[in-house]
Amino acid sequence: MSNAYSVYVTKRLLQSVVVILLAYVFTFIVVSILPGDPVTNVLRDPQNGFTEEQIREIIAAQGLDQPIPVQLWSSLSSFLTGDLGLSMRSSRPVATLIAEVLPSTLILASSALGVALVLAFAVAYGTQFLPKRFGQDLLRAFPSLFLSVPNFVIGLVLIHLFGFQLGLFRVIEPNSFWATFFAAIALGIPVSAQIAEVLIANLDNESRQEYATVARGRGLRRARLFAKHLLKPSSLPVVTVVALTIGELLGGSLITETVFGRTGVGSLVQRSVAMQDLPVLQAIVSLAAVVFVLINLIADLVYPLLDPRVKLVGGTRHRGATSTEPLQTLPGR
Repeated sequence: MSNAYSVYVTKRLLQSVVVILLAYVFTFIVVSILPGDPVTNVLRDPQNGFTEEQIREIIAAQGLDQPIPVQLWSSLSSFLTGDLGLSMRSSRPVATLIAEVLPSTLILASSALGVALVLAFAVAYGTQFLPKRFGQDLLRAFPSLFLSVPNFVIGLVLIHLFGFQLGLFRVIEPNSFWATFFAAIALGIPVSAQIAEVLIANLDNESRQEYATVARGRGLRRARLFAKHLLKPSSLPVVTVVALTIGELLGGSLITETVFGRTGVGSLVQRSVAMQDLPVLQAIVSLAAVVFVLINLIADLVYPLLDPRVKLVGGTRHRGATSTEPLQTLPGR
């Protein structure tokens, strides 16, 4: 397995590098062909007070007077060395601007992921073990409901109910504990739907296996059966789903931060688009692509280590056994 795993790791690393490079090139091309002239809209705005000499210096410093291929090569080379350039609007380093707002977004995104996981596992547990008269079947409709309601609607409802009506937090203090908590709920509820759907489907499948039937016949409590025997094999696909939802958390933070008045990466993107601050926009989109690719790479590399049924053949993953074969001995442990 070690040689096959090494080949698999090498192949996935190379694929990730290619994806990141293509994402950067695609983003650069899209940003470059956006309508409007950022030099005219930003630098020659009378409110900024730039002289023509200063404008020429900024254009030369940004490399905007070079052909597009030259600009792309220069921008990509700087990005690979960690140089994100200067903001066209404020002339400050883009890395500094991102570093100032990144902690707020990370706190919101990690909190929302925690809310999504707790909510998804609670719903999945209820669909398996709650009595039908207490709404077991109703819980199965929750993921579809969570997915159909936009997070900004959830956010507005939470602000009205817990902010204005109950007074648990003040809207003018968006970084307080309760404001962050309810912002995380607004962002985490739609994300939890995808996790819950995958988890419920796998729990349904595992609960029908022979080892689960044997465990019930031995009088094993429901909570113990869930925690010891059903949860692990059912939650393995959740690793992949969680990695995929990172992109939704990053994208959803823009709307959630706007609704709750938070200052984060989302609000920085909004300002950069409105002001056509291309270096900032390019850096944020590219870094988001890097984060998304790396998280999915980690999930792909960890999955074969967690699931013994996964066999690596030729650098690709294959399920090497049925779901019952490696798990039939679990109740006897």
